[in-house]
Amino acid sequence: MPELTGQQRAAAVIVALGAENASKIYKYLHEDEVEQLTIEVAQLAQLPSEDLDDVLKSFYQICVTQKVVTEGGVEFARSVLEKAYGSQTAAALLDRVTKSLRTKAFDFIRKADYKNLLTIIQNEHPQTIALVLSYAKPDQAASVIAELPKEKQIDVVERIAMMDRTSPEITKIIEKNLEMKFSSVMSVDFMEIGGVNYIADVMNNIDRSNEKFIFDELNRKDPRLSDEIRKKMFVFEDITILDDMSIQRFLREVDPKDLVFALKGTNQEVANTIFKNMSNRTAETVKSDLEFTHNVRLKDVEEAQQRIVGIIRRLENEGELVIMKGGKDEVIA
Repeated sequence: MPELTGQQRAAAVIVALGAENASKIYKYLHEDEVEQLTIEVAQLAQLPSEDLDDVLKSFYQICVTQKVVTEGGVEFARSVLEKAYGSQTAAALLDRVTKSLRTKAFDFIRKADYKNLLTIIQNEHPQTIALVLSYAKPDQAASVIAELPKEKQIDVVERIAMMDRTSPEITKIIEKNLEMKFSSVMSVDFMEIGGVNYIADVMNNIDRSNEKFIFDELNRKDPRLSDEIRKKMFVFEDITILDDMSIQRFLREVDPKDLVFALKGTNQEVANTIFKNMSNRTAETVKSDLEFTHNVRLKDVEEAQQRIVGIIRRLENEGELVIMKGGKDEVIA
């Protein structure tokens, strides 16, 4: 059975809770969320008991994680969760929960048209703009950045990338001053916002003209930061968004050892995408090598994946393949 989407997993939890308990949860959701969740419940096929158990276990872990983060802060939660679930699972849970908590502030801007958002913040200090856009959806932030004056674009991008965490008090003051619709503020001590990962997501949604200008300027001002953002803009797992011809093209240039190491640290979807674009004989060889490759260091896996990503970026620059970026590129057959 294919892996369930986040919406399907939420629907499965609702079904498992029963009508009475589910109705209590619905009271805390927005109308569009209720509509989307109801559609998923209606379309949800019967789940095997083991899949339902997995969904409920994951839901319980998220609830526990959010409670610990809220009561003790991110670092305390990390310590508790690592002892309970191990470092890898703890990191994944924290990532999901902190992203969820981050969206509680500036809730009104994620529902606003980007032009209205631009009107609200365009004359603010670049640091304020950077903070607000760190809470926006990536496509919103990209649209706003694209229409800022050129000199302010670079400043804002740089500040978002360098942003690490901020206090809820500062967030509350800025939100209140910009829009008297403050709904909730994170109750943890400090919450991660912005950062290189986020601005890379924003840059993936921005048009290529502004992207080129921003990176040209960043290369001049801060080459290290520019390179760090670029490295995050297309990650190894994004191979699944490439078309079959592009995958077959870059596979011709990949070192077989790098491919084996890279696949050691990836998910099944990426592995399946790669294997389906190989000949049966080559796929069997790689699978055999994977089976007999043990004790690979995470550092070696990440470096192998980065070399493969480098090949993909080079081939895109040479026009040998196309990376579809945020639905903004048009391809003519």
